[in-house]
Amino acid sequence: MAAAASDDDDVTFPSQPPETYLAGFLIANIVGLRYYTGTISGREMVGLVREPLNPYDPNAIKVLNTRTVQVGHIERSVAAVLSPLIDSRSIAVEGIVPKPPSKNRNPFKLPCQIHVFTRLDMIDAVRSEIEFNGLNLISESDPEFGLSEAVIVQEGKPKKGSGYNIDRLFDSVEGEVRRRVAMEPPKEVVLKELFPHQKEGLGWMVSRENSVELPPFWKEEKDGFYSNVLTNFRTRDRPEPLRGGILADDMGLGKTLMLLSLIATNRPGSDLPPFVDVDDVEMEKTSNKRARGKGSRKKTSGSSKKRKIDDGFLRMEGLSDSGPRTTLVVCPPSVFSTWITQLEEHTCSGSLKVYLYHGERTKEVKELLKYDIVLTTYSTLGAEFNLSESPMKKIEWLRVILDEAHLIKNFAAQQTKAVIALKSERRWAVTGTPIQNSSFDLFSIMAFLRFEPFSIKSYWQSLVQRPLDQGGKSGLSRLQALMGAISLRRTKDSQADGKSLVGLPPKTVATCYVELSAEEREQYDHMESEAQNALRQYINDDTVMRNYSTVLHIILRLRQICNSVALCPEDIRSLLPSDTLEDVSGNPELLKKLVSMLEDGDDFDCPVCLCPPTKTVITCCAHIFCQACILRTLKQLNPRCPICRRPLSQSDLFTAPPSNPPDTEIPSSYSNRPISSKISALLKLLSKENPSTKSVVFSQFQKMLLLLEEPLKAAGFNVLRLDGSMTMKKRTDVIKEFMNTSDSTTVLLASLKASGAGINLTAASRVYLVDPWWNPAVEEQAMDRVHRIGQSEEVKVVRLVVKDSIEERILELQERKRKLASGVLGRKAGKELKQMRVKDLRTIMRM
Repeated sequence: MAAAASDDDDVTFPSQPPETYLAGFLIANIVGLRYYTGTISGREMVGLVREPLNPYDPNAIKVLNTRTVQVGHIERSVAAVLSPLIDSRSIAVEGIVPKPPSKNRNPFKLPCQIHVFTRLDMIDAVRSEIEFNGLNLISESDPEFGLSEAVIVQEGKPKKGSGYNIDRLFDSVEGEVRRRVAMEPPKEVVLKELFPHQKEGLGWMVSRENSVELPPFWKEEKDGFYSNVLTNFRTRDRPEPLRGGILADDMGLGKTLMLLSLIATNRPGSDLPPFVDVDDVEMEKTSNKRARGKGSRKKTSGSSKKRKIDDGFLRMEGLSDSGPRTTLVVCPPSVFSTWITQLEEHTCSGSLKVYLYHGERTKEVKELLKYDIVLTTYSTLGAEFNLSESPMKKIEWLRVILDEAHLIKNFAAQQTKAVIALKSERRWAVTGTPIQNSSFDLFSIMAFLRFEPFSIKSYWQSLVQRPLDQGGKSGLSRLQALMGAISLRRTKDSQADGKSLVGLPPKTVATCYVELSAEEREQYDHMESEAQNALRQYINDDTVMRNYSTVLHIILRLRQICNSVALCPEDIRSLLPSDTLEDVSGNPELLKKLVSMLEDGDDFDCPVCLCPPTKTVITCCAHIFCQACILRTLKQLNPRCPICRRPLSQSDLFTAPPSNPPDTEIPSSYSNRPISSKISALLKLLSKENPSTKSVVFSQFQKMLLLLEEPLKAAGFNVLRLDGSMTMKKRTDVIKEFMNTSDSTTVLLASLKASGAGINLTAASRVYLVDPWWNPAVEEQAMDRVHRIGQSEEVKVVRLVVKDSIEERILELQERKRKLASGVLGRKAGKELKQMRVKDLRTIMRM
């Protein structure tokens, strides 16, 4: 429905913490040491995690060491003051044990510095609250402040000689040279010949899964201990290697086939095929060329010879036959068809057994362990997270692969918690867009990978997020070093000569501007004028957020009228509430309008979990959430609406009636309308193409897809439709039918969200975007369903945009977002995104 709900995630407070500043620190004791196995052996950062369900103390704050093992709890008197502030999101806390414990230390408690961070405008209030409750918060003006061991304070102090420098530690990781190795998958399983970049990707993944190296930022001491150089944690136990990482290749480079090759290659009981050292081969090829250029006839032996590599980095013998053998693949339902198609087309029949854990499914662990691959969805895992009998939670998987891993960007979401809790040593996050809105998107992926210490929120905040938010160069360089250590990223045009990495044909993007008819223009201008007046009043009264859903509804209708006046009512005033504070409880008509908005808008996300809402709930203040998301919010101290901050209780929630799936027939009210200017323009563009050329027409609105069917069929086109109302099986069948090159279907009408990720539509070579999307990255994903490996023709993309309308202004926002994306890891981008909301509204409403 609207940008603020899906792309401008600064609106959704739970998903991205606000920029915070150090208010001061206090000294407290970690107690209960004798009851837990976690130890502290030196000056160490510790994780502080709220434990609201603790049966002995609802204010409990547990303390974790670098290995995420519990050490104890913060003493009750301090936790009682800090916990309500943490729960209300007023503060964030970080802990550090300031010096190595003495030999004669108290065995029951350990001193800890707790650093308190809050928003700039709340520093005075937080200090007053803490001190009012009897705790001594040491602020920057106090003489004792220099005793703080926090990273943020230490980095602000003048450097002495070549002492402890965190950035130097990150630089050392970034400076490590990654050996480029390639590998062929077993021919008896994978029939498809891999591209060179896929063989290199396979070699990289196999090497990571079997490496004997210490994880990044760990080193072996002379006394036999192992220490984490970032947190100073020491242990006699050798840390397990980080077996996995982030495969962040550009969309359309064949990541699914690489993953299938990994599953086929690194299997229990199988011998690993030999590696090829890519760098050595390329050097020898270059040497041979130079030699031939000089007229030499001397041959360089072994230029293409496969060699085993054994240098401590890749000392591998394959997986033991006694361990787990099943790989769990988690993906959105729309991506199921891609995995099934890749298996059918590129692997030997029966070589990999696959089970679809979706819909009607077995609960037997033994049954699932018979398969090489189990496919499931994020929503299925989320739904079973609290079910103790779920086999997903019981199984020790060989590996877990998160396809479209950016879907776990919200750490508070149930599905994110579910995937993090899965049992497996080998873990892969696969996404072409690991950072969609801010660098904080990466924290959930770090937690899933169990990359210590970054899998603990307080460590991530202090070492990466806060330096980024404050705009220093260290934050960006640290994030780059971190990603360089655990991720692989190649783009389509990443060749040095500027050519496509996989030899794809070119892609062109053009904009077709559409003129509205006189009648359409009159109706559009009238609606926009009334919308401007309403929005101006909200801005003047500072009630934009209180009337959030109405603003989204206005924008939705203006966008729809650009497609066709048949999609929306003629009077914008019918959308507006009777008073300035929307109240669903006493306004059944408003509830009805909000439900219709859910049905009409295909692009609405719950503002908390950033996913399409499940068991939709509408608050009395007219904001829309998943039931589980808003109920979790109500458990906080002084619960408020995440959007407008109005106080909420369970009696203020209303369950939305289940929305009816779109009819397969065009409503008669549509048929009686003349064809809109935009539909006419689309028909003209399609009629100019070769009849054998297949096209994909994307729209955000399911009703627009329905509206297009009849005129397209009347014009002689064969039409298929793919949208979010379809079952997974139906979507798969539609895609198969469209991809059948002998089929005469020429146009696929596709919902942008249901078809924007993970599927293969390379049978088409033309893409039409009927309405512009707020986030250009989503449009790029849609284009890359066609412009990807397997495409043999030039791809032409056409955007249809109504001149002098809200659609033109959305293009302006797209360009601004593109510029922000190039620096989204820095301070400027974060600041601008937070300030963009009302500014964007003014822009798109021409105010």
